[in-house]
Amino acid sequence: MAKKSKGNRIQIILECTEQKKAGVAGISRYVTQKNRKNTPERLELKKYNPFMKKVTVHREIK
Repeated sequence: MAKKSKGNRIQIILECTEQKKAGVAGISRYVTQKNRKNTPERLELKKYNPFMKKVTVHREIK
């Protein structure tokens, strides 16, 4: 049975921006949720990147 929608909360994917520029192999991605009513713009968070072994900026993708 499908899960019922919880109003304005949607699931998003965060992808590392610095890793692409540096040319490091692999893709660091995180899955989280946001309230589209409170934050309509793309979300940007600092998360740990295991490929680069440091905390980097992760930006919301489609």
